[in-house]
Amino acid sequence: MDAAGNEEDNSLTQSPEQEEGFDKSGSTRKYVLACAFFASLNSVLLGYDVGVMSGAIIFIKEDLKITEVQQEVLVGILSIISLFGSLAGGKTSDVLGRKWTIALAAIVFQAGAAIMTLAPSFAVLIIGRLLAGVGIGFGVMIAPLYIVEISPSIARGSLTSFPEIFINLGILLGYISNYAFSRLPAHINWRVMLGVGILPSVFIALALFVIPESPRWLVMQGRIDEARLVLSKTNESVKEVEERLAEIQVAAGSDNAEKNEEKAVWREIINPSPAVRRMLITGCGIQCFQQITGIDATVYYSPTIFKGAGIKGNNELLAATVAVGFTKTIFILIAIILIDKVGRKPLLYVSTIGMTICLLSLSLSLTFLGNGQLGIALAILSVCGNVAFFSVGIGPVCWVLSSEIFPLRLRAQASALGAVGSRVSSGAIAMSFLSVSHAITVGGTFFVFSLISALSVAFVYKCVPETKGKSLEQIEMLFQDERERPVGEVELGDTERLVQNR
Repeated sequence: MDAAGNEEDNSLTQSPEQEEGFDKSGSTRKYVLACAFFASLNSVLLGYDVGVMSGAIIFIKEDLKITEVQQEVLVGILSIISLFGSLAGGKTSDVLGRKWTIALAAIVFQAGAAIMTLAPSFAVLIIGRLLAGVGIGFGVMIAPLYIVEISPSIARGSLTSFPEIFINLGILLGYISNYAFSRLPAHINWRVMLGVGILPSVFIALALFVIPESPRWLVMQGRIDEARLVLSKTNESVKEVEERLAEIQVAAGSDNAEKNEEKAVWREIINPSPAVRRMLITGCGIQCFQQITGIDATVYYSPTIFKGAGIKGNNELLAATVAVGFTKTIFILIAIILIDKVGRKPLLYVSTIGMTICLLSLSLSLTFLGNGQLGIALAILSVCGNVAFFSVGIGPVCWVLSSEIFPLRLRAQASALGAVGSRVSSGAIAMSFLSVSHAITVGGTFFVFSLISALSVAFVYKCVPETKGKSLEQIEMLFQDERERPVGEVELGDTERLVQNR
């Protein structure tokens, strides 16, 4: 290492105890936690929108006299249009940086939320919804990407799950807002519900003064000293800092070589190598399964589901949804505790199997138990169970996996592609749920969801490797066959299973 590099090393070494990480460990954990916290605030906006719209749509329909088809479009268009934000998010984050893409996401969403709050007609409401969708597309892509790039390997799973925690917190706040403002006049209450969603912008503005830029992005820009400084705040010893920096520089060097050969990132994604193809199948597949098992239908249309089970009255319906929100939030916290202890794959097994059982139970209760007390109780229990199993596994693990499995040169664009798959699937479910339910009943619709959930169990078994405790560079080797990777670097079982699925 040159003299300048030695000077940097010496500047980082303040005492023998710090070198071993004893004095620094507490402040390092707090700093990384703060970065993950603030980077995840955009996810509150997404969650709040999902939660609040489930109740606000009842009063929007009454106030603006919209049809059922317009209701489906209003609910689902946000997810569909967010794909443009997700697609643009990868390139934007490579140009502006991860940090300022987080800021852009918040600005675009808040503009949309303000328009929706003041909308005098369905057409203006849709314009605001479109803007909010683009902002959400940016946000759902960039938050986990930023966190996975700034987190140490030992805590990456827990920290990368933060966006999912904040989505669930936002959903809960949306449900509470619905219930709190439901007694206001119909032409005012839904505007207040939507307007409250603008408040998190204050905290996001504060976050920009706290969080640093991603060290991996800084290395890609040739700003090595700045990257070293950030890593010194997120790792507990100088040795760890230099090891992480060396890994990033090797990965970034490969990226630069690719650029010198003028091989565009999107060209590699469209015409992938076997290893990249396996990464794309895993990353995009888990994103799609997260949505096509019907979680957004459960969250957006929970009042409709409970009404079909026999609950009467808007206040009672909205109160039942608050129970769903609390369940979803509590179980995401359990997932954060477990994800770096038991691993990603065991949580996915518990999640997908549990969701399959709960979706089948909901289908049977809505179809055969009618409007009796037993049917209502089983429906509420099944919905709460479904969101609990979702939150303890595929909800947070999906974002962790899709952010950590791709190599640095592809990470932003591939993560954006996965987010697009998630948003398109979410929008398709949200925009078709009422129509499909009329065709085959609500119970029949959830029976279909239970079958799809059963398929997700097989997908996890065949296509998802365990990534717990591995560096991002080691995870890349999980998807390489024996000719492409050094011997002994990864578990043989995971690699062989993935290679068999080429």
